[in-house]
Amino acid sequence: MRALRAMGTSIAALAAPLASAADTSPQASLDRFADTLGYRYQVVDNGPACPTGIEGCFLSTITLTMPERLPDALPTQGLSLYFSFVNRLPLVESDIFTHQLVNGDLQQLTLKPGATLRPGSKYEIRLWGTGSNFSKAFAMPNAYLVVDGLQPRTIAATRPILDPETGLQYLPFVAPMTDEAKLATKGDADKTRWLTAERAFASQAERQAPEATGIAILPKPAKATQGRDKAIDLGRGVALTLTGLERSAVAPALMALGVAEGGAVPLAIRVDTAMKPESYVLDVKASGISIIAGDAAGASHALRSLAQQAMFERGKLRPLHVEDAPEYRFRGLHIDLGRNFHGRDQLFKLVEAMAAYKLNKLHLHLADDEGWRIEIPALPELAEIGSKRCHDPAETTCLLPQLGAGPDGTGGVNGYLSVADYVAIVRAAAARQIEVIPSIDMPGHSRAAIRAMEVRAARLTAEGKKAEADAYRLIDPADTTEYRSIQNYDDNTLNVCLPATYRFVDTVVDALAKMHEQAGARLKTFHLGADETAGAWVKSPACMAMIAENGGDAGKLTPRFIERVSQSLAAKGLEAAGWSDGMGHTEAARMPGKVQTNIWGVLHAGAIREAHDQMNRGWDTVLSVPDLGYFDMPYAPHPDEGGYNWASRGVDPYQVFGFMPANLPANAATIRNIQAEGTAIEDKPILQPGHRVAGLQAQLWSETIRTDAQADYMLFPRLLALAERAWSPAPWTPAYQAGASYIWGDQRVDAAKLKAGWRDFAGRVAAQWPMLDRMGIAYRVAPPGARIANGKLEANSMFPGTAIEYRIGGGAWTRYSGPVTVSGAADMRSRSADGKRASRTIRVEPAR
Repeated sequence: MRALRAMGTSIAALAAPLASAADTSPQASLDRFADTLGYRYQVVDNGPACPTGIEGCFLSTITLTMPERLPDALPTQGLSLYFSFVNRLPLVESDIFTHQLVNGDLQQLTLKPGATLRPGSKYEIRLWGTGSNFSKAFAMPNAYLVVDGLQPRTIAATRPILDPETGLQYLPFVAPMTDEAKLATKGDADKTRWLTAERAFASQAERQAPEATGIAILPKPAKATQGRDKAIDLGRGVALTLTGLERSAVAPALMALGVAEGGAVPLAIRVDTAMKPESYVLDVKASGISIIAGDAAGASHALRSLAQQAMFERGKLRPLHVEDAPEYRFRGLHIDLGRNFHGRDQLFKLVEAMAAYKLNKLHLHLADDEGWRIEIPALPELAEIGSKRCHDPAETTCLLPQLGAGPDGTGGVNGYLSVADYVAIVRAAAARQIEVIPSIDMPGHSRAAIRAMEVRAARLTAEGKKAEADAYRLIDPADTTEYRSIQNYDDNTLNVCLPATYRFVDTVVDALAKMHEQAGARLKTFHLGADETAGAWVKSPACMAMIAENGGDAGKLTPRFIERVSQSLAAKGLEAAGWSDGMGHTEAARMPGKVQTNIWGVLHAGAIREAHDQMNRGWDTVLSVPDLGYFDMPYAPHPDEGGYNWASRGVDPYQVFGFMPANLPANAATIRNIQAEGTAIEDKPILQPGHRVAGLQAQLWSETIRTDAQADYMLFPRLLALAERAWSPAPWTPAYQAGASYIWGDQRVDAAKLKAGWRDFAGRVAAQWPMLDRMGIAYRVAPPGARIANGKLEANSMFPGTAIEYRIGGGAWTRYSGPVTVSGAADMRSRSADGKRASRTIRVEPAR
């Protein structure tokens, strides 16, 4: 079968005149062609018969539709089309294009010599990718056209569009994914089913109706009771008295309370250092409000709890007694700025939201292959070159446009934090008792830094400053090693055998420490990533010399790098942090005494082994497990839900809420594996007595997150569930027993308590919508569950009080208030609490 065919060509079209006089120049012709070229991407099959030599493939197509009139001056000699394709692409079938991988996900299609494009014709290009494509989110925007000597132009049809109803971007060129049999799974072992309206209805009904709440505080306090006496009116303002702390220590929390000071209601805040850190006792009585806290953080937490309850009760507070303290001391949020940039205003908003829900660690991922996002004054090229993606094949002005960034270097995915920006963020976080943990991923995932330092080296070499040029060069020019990272880069790994690499690390860390000092918040922890790249450096003369001198082999180079950098950080008074795979390959005796590790193994595939091993080493072990904590994963297994899905096909708030950090194997009872199978989790190695996790961290990796609204959508409300689990124990958790394994549905996990806890939590989440609206957070509005049975349309929701709408036959939207008689299919959606945004629209068909 021909993979690319020309169809419907007419003599009249071939002889068509110029579309306009403005098309007489090659640049104008290219511009018009980019504006009028049709472009369609479609996933055809996730389980096809793969071509010889390719295992585990999927098939997708790009269909190019030529305009009826091609500009006369359109240069086709050397015409190339560039697009992002995030899976490996071993085979592209095309009659008139040749295919070449540029680097990473950037692909190039070049018109073959002698090939012509015919007006009005369609050309289908078959893409055989490795892995699978279960979601429309895998498609990337901003494919573009290039002709040597002309300015590249984005194909207009591939630009993202803002949906005015949802407030989210969508890609109009991506075909709907409707064939569940071909697109939902990969092989017979995969039991995943799309979460249709009918399946969501059944799932939500099984969890039972969520409850309205009386106490709205989230995370759930250790103890909270309400009285029936007379309410106090915060509208009268408060008379503030402070003992043992300054007003500045609680100023952001007081501002969030939103009550005038100098008023009539006494508000007394006192610090008692005999109490546990971050703990508090809150009393609301007719005579006034009293807060006693272990420290300023505890006082702030008490005020945040008070603010939530006050908003819920509209300022008329009934008597309330709360005793509270966190279950875990590390309650974190990780934001990836490297892949796609999210700037100062978004981070300010997230810092305030973290404080509202008692999270206390902000992990900023400041650099990766696709971008460097922090100004380092001593090395200006890092931000100048590394923060921008554009079409510059030599990469002397920017990085190549990965992840659909487009050719012109504009747009929100580009950018960096200036020193002033970063200082302001650290200062704002510190004012809310939140520690900022900067992260520079290394030695893998370092392409942005490497390319920027190559530009620096070229500049200084041209100036005759060879020694200065080499001082921060991060590669060995004589290294002929060939490798590909997981993300398909062949040049993204720092050479750990060069003195320049360690000089670079010191310079960056010292610059960050200085920024923290300017902010008045000492840098305490530096996250070095510790990501590895298999096969790097094996032909590097510098590394061969190091191995010859010190023994071992290339496989030991990354652990030695992590150990050396960690010891260097310890000498600076900093705690080293890294991801568990790289950290786990080090020798504990060669590491500092205090180390943080983030566990990112999947629960059914390595998390328990890594977590228990590294807790047993005595390290500060933070659970970042992807199947519950990676919020770039989709909310549900459905092609219209955004996000990558390599770790989970769906992470909904219920799953996050049900997490059992205190007994990791027990999670097999409530969490299925990636193929929706209820497999067992063994307790190997066992956790030694006296060790426990330091806490939990949510991750938002940004490969598919191009806007702040998308970031909000993916984070909230799941982040509320993680905040709950990091602060409050999960009473359905069985006590940890060394060596005990668990299976799906294991009755040692108290399912009744889990469901009751969820109903209470869901009610408290619903009470948070007005606060999130006020903060400007575009939280996800979940589509309703729905079914049509016996001619009746029924609907339910994940959270109580959610407004649901329906329409019949494309008519006007109508508020759903109960079962509706219908004669056919219906569309349904939910609305945000403020009514300004809608969920995606779902289709409900009559039961058969």
